[in-house]
Amino acid sequence: MQRFERKVALVTGAASGLGAAAVRRLHAEGAVVVITDVAVDRGEALAAELGARAEFTALDVTQEAQWIAVLDAVVAKHGRLDVLVNNAGVGIVGDVESTTLEQWRFVHTVNTDGMFLGCKHAIRLMKERGGGSIVNLSSVAGIIGAPNLVAYSSSKGSVRTFTKSVAMHCARKGYGIRVNSVHPAFIDTPMVDAMVARSEDPARAKVGLAKSIPLGKLGEPEDVAAAIAYLASDDAKFVTGTELLVDGGLLAT
Repeated sequence: MQRFERKVALVTGAASGLGAAAVRRLHAEGAVVVITDVAVDRGEALAAELGARAEFTALDVTQEAQWIAVLDAVVAKHGRLDVLVNNAGVGIVGDVESTTLEQWRFVHTVNTDGMFLGCKHAIRLMKERGGGSIVNLSSVAGIIGAPNLVAYSSSKGSVRTFTKSVAMHCARKGYGIRVNSVHPAFIDTPMVDAMVARSEDPARAKVGLAKSIPLGKLGEPEDVAAAIAYLASDDAKFVTGTELLVDGGLLAT
């Protein structure tokens, strides 16, 4: 199925994990995909792997000037921007007592400021051509509080309500831009590996995470990529301001 033929998509934090999976899915369905990340080597390698219709450009999502330059360059080269996937994010293990103010600010700068800037400047371009789709990556931790992920939970909760606010703004303005969020549970990615690596027994901790999911396993990046592709596509043309859980049933318990 080529749901994104002749469409242009930009994915942040796209050099690995969920971002790379989203890039592969959108590319497989026909999109021209702009891979962005601060990890230049991995981003360039992914673009080279995919070949035609894939390109890499460095982007620090916390820097407004970079957002403006990158998005303007995309439109100058391709004539349009149809899809933005705001995936770039960081997480730090720590509860409210152990987390430092520096850590708190770092997580929120990447996870919330970066998403604000992406939406703000993508909307500027999308509304000029009558529409588009923005998919913001949140987390189940943005719906239920994770006691040992206080900064991450706070930032992802912000993404959840921010997405709804932006979706309603675009709808009321008649821009034709849909904005939705995806909320994964524990997915087998480098970020999860980094989090469990801090435990005394990382392998056991990872098994414990899998057992906490009603379906009995960690999710795969492709599971999230499929949800992103649905929301980004015209199959979801009547869907905006929603939150799509990809959690193996975790929040149904």
